Amino acid sequence: QEKKFGYDSIVQHLNDGRKNCKEFEDFLKERATIEEKYGKELINLTKKKPCGQTELNTLKRALEVFKQQVDGVGQSHIQLAQTLREEARKMEDFREKQKLHRKKIELVMDAIHKNRNLQYKKTVEAKRLYEQRCRDKDEAEQAVHRNANLVTQKQQEKLFVKLAQSKSALEDSDRQYQLNVGALEKIREEWQNEHTKACEFFETQESERINYFRNALWLHLNQLSQECVRSDERYEETRRSLEMCSIEKDIEFFVNFRKTGSVPPGPVVYENYYNTQRNATTMRNQAPAPGIGR
Repeated sequence: QEKKFGYDSIVQHLNDGRKNCKEFEDFLKERATIEEKYGKELINLTKKKPCGQTELNTLKRALEVFKQQVDGVGQSHIQLAQTLREEARKMEDFREKQKLHRKKIELVMDAIHKNRNLQYKKTVEAKRLYEQRCRDKDEAEQAVHRNANLVTQKQQEKLFVKLAQSKSALEDSDRQYQLNVGALEKIREEWQNEHTKACEFFETQESERINYFRNALWLHLNQLSQECVRSDERYEETRRSLEMCSIEKDIEFFVNFRKTGSVPPGPVVYENYYNTQRNATTMRNQAPAPGIGR
């Protein structure tokens, strides 16, 4: 069977391009899964993991802003995951749309390749039969000349009949051979026209694919850059909160919050045991009368 070397190479290249788009599509889906997981883990971290929970005043407020912003970063990564899945879906739609349009052209080309190969086989067989009839006719002529004076009249008549039959068969096979060659040429011209149109279509489609793939990758990088910018804006919010922190105010707040009084405890003095006993006796003798409260 005749092979379609050039056409097969083009189709293979287009199939490779479609496969490359599918690989990028799968890459986006996998990246989306990673972004979503990371975002959820950040959110869980801010909810479940303490981070300076006993701090006071300005540093406490800065830490609260910090956890809020980390939670926001997590939410942003989850949104990015949804965006990446949407971009993967768009790539899939584009890929399937191209496949559908290509299928129509490929069906036409497959049909005309099949017809051309079939007619080529018929032409080859017609040529084989024609050449065989030529040899048969040549052998019949040689037999007549070779046996012109060596056979009887009846045998000579048989040789002439065989020669006439071989000439008639040759004419039929020659006519059939030429008809097949003509039909093959007609199909070849049709194939060439369709092949040209198919190549032009495939070139346009491949240009669209490369352009779409390039733009999709460019957009993906922009989305990742935007995510970095959003994260940095949230971290900058925390930095501004940290700039509002005051060591002096936090210490002053702690002192006021935990103070026990403004006068320090008095000194521990020496007490003589015997003096203490005499003082206790005197105090008992001076005890108030019954019925009077303390």
